[in-house]
Amino acid sequence: MRVSAPRTPAPLRALVALLLAWPLAACTEGPDPAPDPRPSGASERPHGDGAFGDPPPVADGAALPGRVADLGLAADGSGFALLADCVGDPARPENGFCRQRVAVLDRGADRWELRASPLPELRGTEGVSALLSVLGPGRALIEEGRAEWPGRGWFTADGGRSWRQTDPRPAGRTPEVPEGALLTTECAGDPGAPAERCAREALVALSPHDGRRRTLVRRPSLGAHPRPEAVAEPDGSWWVTGEDPATGGPAVAVSRDAGRGWTVSRLPSPAGGPVRAVRVVAGPDAVYAAELGDPADGEAVLNPLRALHRSRDGGRTWQRTWTAGAEREPRSLEGLPVPGPGGRVEIAAQLSGHRSLDGGRTFRETDDGSAYVRRTPAGLLRERSRCRYELTRDGVRWTEFRLACGDDAAAS
Repeated sequence: MRVSAPRTPAPLRALVALLLAWPLAACTEGPDPAPDPRPSGASERPHGDGAFGDPPPVADGAALPGRVADLGLAADGSGFALLADCVGDPARPENGFCRQRVAVLDRGADRWELRASPLPELRGTEGVSALLSVLGPGRALIEEGRAEWPGRGWFTADGGRSWRQTDPRPAGRTPEVPEGALLTTECAGDPGAPAERCAREALVALSPHDGRRRTLVRRPSLGAHPRPEAVAEPDGSWWVTGEDPATGGPAVAVSRDAGRGWTVSRLPSPAGGPVRAVRVVAGPDAVYAAELGDPADGEAVLNPLRALHRSRDGGRTWQRTWTAGAEREPRSLEGLPVPGPGGRVEIAAQLSGHRSLDGGRTFRETDDGSAYVRRTPAGLLRERSRCRYELTRDGVRWTEFRLACGDDAAAS
């Protein structure tokens, strides 16, 4: 995910998506190669209360220096934070600089520790732009902003105690997404090219073994620009959105065997303009697909939510439960919906939160303000301000922590 500091709760990680028909066979891209090396150790999936149990505790780090440019958590609640401490000179901007640090929360630790950062100090008005990818407990990849390709990247497997430079170019293919990996895309035939200049994109797994990219052998038939959710859902499923080749409408694909095979289904999209994105999230008893795009009427909003779709059979069939309109809220979505049990689902909109208790058929505004929500292996992470975070697995129980609050930490 590309980040900047200071972070604003805008959906920089929103994946532009659309999706497909049921059931279509997955496309095969050649023979299976040797599997991607996988890290040793036990499974990283949640245990104890199960996939939708209590979220793991995360140590408070309010006193960390600077501001959080990016944050990533592993399934056990350990994680990495990319921090930026910037000093400006309005009279002479070229004298400004930003010191970049890495804070690490080790497995089972009760405090965040500052560790060596591979990133250089930035001068003048360059600003902070980097990619942080957490690939399991103690494992992470930090990459410089990819304005130029190939950019530099550094991988750690020991909690940031040491870093080694990586090669951003794809390192072969893999028949499955390794546990702990992230799923992303790369321009097929022209690695590093931006999506607008890429004729066809491939699904790529970011390996927890060495931080290298490996092209997934099988990909769903979702058009030239599939958009994956980067992290597996709590039940182990992987989701990709894209375009139905037959109709051009949005479709979704799910894999329950780590990307070896895919099942595709269409979404009952409302009539209107083009779909900007589709975001998929699985809850305790339903899967939700949020369709982003300008509604047929009403005032324009940031990150417009056009429709909400619900599936109670794992994505085989979908029902559109919500269609936004000029006077119907919520009309925007910051990140992902937050599903809960018994038809509960929450939407973080542009200015406020909204809650439904009937699967998204009706909503009531909440008084908890706006937020930005994204999936991590530890659960759904909600950012309410620049230093306040909340984590949930079931959409009901939350754990709270703070990071790099500056003066706010001393006042509280």
